[in-house]
Amino acid sequence: MTYRAPVKDMLFAMTELAGLAQVAQLPGFEEATAETAQAVLEECAKLNEGVIAPLNREGDRNPSSWKDGVVTTTPGFKEAFRQFVEGGWQGLQHPVEFGGQGLPKTIGAACGEMLNSANLSFALCPLLTDGAIEALLTAGSDTQKATYIPPMIEGRWTGTMNLTEPQAGSDLAAVRTRAEPQPDGTYRIFGTKIFITYGEHDMAENIVHLVLARVTGAPEGVKGISLFIVPKFLVNADGSLGARNDVHCVSIEHKLGIKASPTAVLQYGDHGGAVGYLVGQENRGLEYMFIMMNAARYAVGVQGIALAERAYQKAVAYARERVQGRPVDGSLPKAGPILHHPDVRRMLMTMRAYTEGCRAMAAVAAAAYDAAHAHPDAAVRARNQAFYEFMVPLVKGYSTEMSLEVASLGVQVHGGMGFIEETGAAQYLRDAKILTIYEGTTAIQANDLVGRKTARDGGATAKAIAAQIEATEGELARHGGAAAAAMRKRLAAARAAFVEVVDYIVANTKTNPNAAFAGSVPYLMLAGNVMAGWQMARALLAAEHKLAAGEDTAFMQAKVTTARFYADHILSKVPGLRDSIVEGAEGVTAMALDAF
Repeated sequence: MTYRAPVKDMLFAMTELAGLAQVAQLPGFEEATAETAQAVLEECAKLNEGVIAPLNREGDRNPSSWKDGVVTTTPGFKEAFRQFVEGGWQGLQHPVEFGGQGLPKTIGAACGEMLNSANLSFALCPLLTDGAIEALLTAGSDTQKATYIPPMIEGRWTGTMNLTEPQAGSDLAAVRTRAEPQPDGTYRIFGTKIFITYGEHDMAENIVHLVLARVTGAPEGVKGISLFIVPKFLVNADGSLGARNDVHCVSIEHKLGIKASPTAVLQYGDHGGAVGYLVGQENRGLEYMFIMMNAARYAVGVQGIALAERAYQKAVAYARERVQGRPVDGSLPKAGPILHHPDVRRMLMTMRAYTEGCRAMAAVAAAAYDAAHAHPDAAVRARNQAFYEFMVPLVKGYSTEMSLEVASLGVQVHGGMGFIEETGAAQYLRDAKILTIYEGTTAIQANDLVGRKTARDGGATAKAIAAQIEATEGELARHGGAAAAAMRKRLAAARAAFVEVVDYIVANTKTNPNAAFAGSVPYLMLAGNVMAGWQMARALLAAEHKLAAGEDTAFMQAKVTTARFYADHILSKVPGLRDSIVEGAEGVTAMALDAF
């Protein structure tokens, strides 16, 4: 079973839900028309379907390897990476002045989904490089930008993000890597970093490590962390590569999934100190790294959608060909494909509805990001920025938790054969698990949603979104029809539950934090479900409108059916989640600690 990029669904999400026509009116994005989007997506699909997707199983069977400090990637990865960067894909949404294509995130995110569907392990290298470029664009000096960004966009160099240490995982206040200032303005870096994705590999000639470290004498905690560029090879004044820097890969991890992606332990300063260059100002490193983190968090949410799509396609192909049991309705005289069985269809519809709902949510968030960065009106920029920031933990948290459920259903559709590695269904389940962990676990996304995104503004952003959802309910009421009526009923109940939970979170975050945070992940899941469900409601309206005009009947009918399924089977879970949050905190916190 090979991967087929869902170009039509991506274009539907972009044009009908994300408002690509409005994005193309923003200064700098005039080229980003529906025609451009289609051409870019079709070209991207060719590369991912033909070159990168076939390497996915090979990477799982024959992962990256480490020997004497050298990491060798899966056979075929290096050549595929050449084709990827030569096609300009690394620079898709980076500025033209540095050699990028300058396309909006609305288009870039769809291409990112394809790459991750094709090969999650492979896609991690460009994902981290994107983050490094983004951080330098925001906080780097003009010289740093000119030196490091063009070679990363060209794919001659790649980028990494070095936060984690053995004692400092999610708690970055515990970072101990140290930076000693030198008379020439550089720093010497000493310490160990772990879990560094593509921290060492053979696909590019240089690796630009962005490293969090503490300058000698800096304050304790997060206030004393600075950000440094520490290249694998030092860069000469003319841009050529100079001496090898004192940073070395001492091992790579053996993992549950994403096996082809080398996860490195990097040692800095074993031979006198690695040369590092301060990014921005001392002690503002965490602030700069969060730029990279937020870009990566959205991208990991897209990885969840991508993996769910791939697992769904594989399960559908199997359900069409696997013959087992007579249909319960007697529609076939003998045993037929399991696609005829109602529960198999329920599982496939669940996989499909989750994937389409999260894709739509991510597309709408991407368009808000584009408006937040490019709209000429400051008030419009601020409104879109607030919306985008509210959506990031949902895109990351909900889409990745969803992908785990979808990948598990994919194994279930395969039955016993799904548990056998040869079918390939199990790889998606193993690969999916990391998505809920890296770039901030689901609980960290939920803490962000509760503290920064909901309690801080007294629920104002959340309630502004709820008002937009209510407007969609009004459209559903005016539209009429059975599917619209069912969706309206579920969406209204979900919105009401969402508002009640927002009020609860706002009321309790400071006065009873254990109660508020006991419900933080359920709140994230509820909010993600509501936002994806809202986009499915909008998709239903758009598809019904196109059906009435006789456009692409089969596709639009399937869109309506999927939206109706989302309403009845997924959105319907929201009121129950509300109850567990608003009324269930005691059950979480009551148990005596020594009773566990």
